[in-house]
Amino acid sequence: MSPVLVIGAGVHGLTCGVVLAEAGRHVRIRTAERPRETTSAVAGAMWGPARLKPPERVLYWATLSHAEFTALARDEDSGVHLAAGRMAARIDLGDVVPPETKLIPDLHRCGEQELPEGFVWGYRGTVPLIDMPRYLDYLLARFQAAGGEILLASVSSLADAVAESDTVVNCTGVGAHELVGDPGVHPVLGQHVVVRNPGIDEYFIELSEGGEFTSWMPHGDRVVLGGVSVDHDWRRTPRAEISARIRRRVAQLEPRLADAEVLEETVGLRPGRDSVRVDVEHFEGARIIHDYGHAGCGVGLSWGCAFEVADLVEG
Repeated sequence: MSPVLVIGAGVHGLTCGVVLAEAGRHVRIRTAERPRETTSAVAGAMWGPARLKPPERVLYWATLSHAEFTALARDEDSGVHLAAGRMAARIDLGDVVPPETKLIPDLHRCGEQELPEGFVWGYRGTVPLIDMPRYLDYLLARFQAAGGEILLASVSSLADAVAESDTVVNCTGVGAHELVGDPGVHPVLGQHVVVRNPGIDEYFIELSEGGEFTSWMPHGDRVVLGGVSVDHDWRRTPRAEISARIRRRVAQLEPRLADAEVLEETVGLRPGRDSVRVDVEHFEGARIIHDYGHAGCGVGLSWGCAFEVADLVEG
């Protein structure tokens, strides 16, 4: 069988590489950025409900991914662990929750005493949290152990890609805007403040349609604080005013994080799109399997999408 070329070394590129390589395919990843330099590396990150389209396929991907992350939480080297916490909102979102929340075994509606001041709705449950720098290292090691190779070399065009392989997997995230010429892909800027953990072991995430929200996700000795969601912003340099607002919002809800030592400030460009794209395109005699457009849910859907990509590669 001919080798498969995967473009991109974020969480989707590496996960697709792992699934394909462990199935016995010869796989090469070409990437303009090392895994720890990608947007994936600065994600929060957690498995959780993904309010994306198409809903039936998203549910399928989320279900498969939940099973994989739950299993990985038993491996201390993976960077995945199970944590309890709250998903809350400042408005009443009602009793209808996304269907994938049925996968959370201890999910229950928060009582008034379980919610921070200013919040009126919330659920509590245990979900996988993913320490992304460690997790990307784990995926890379697993990929290479399965015989995969990674090359630090950008792909300038689809013609460049198909000159190397007749089977290409496009996991370029927001880069698909240029590579594929997909005008529907746009950046959704996210910024985090990473602090030394003062003893936090539960996550918190505010569900909001606004551009700013409050969240924290503990990963051992560090906590990732968030967050913002800014459409069509290509800047990748942290802004002091955004970090200040993040810290102020978090401190109002969790005083233990108010004076935590700042370790770094990070920025990533989530790949926004009206719907996730996982499909096949025929191009100059080759097959391009696209896997991008996951917005802020790329980590949580990664395994399910990778399994579907592998089926499309073999199909």
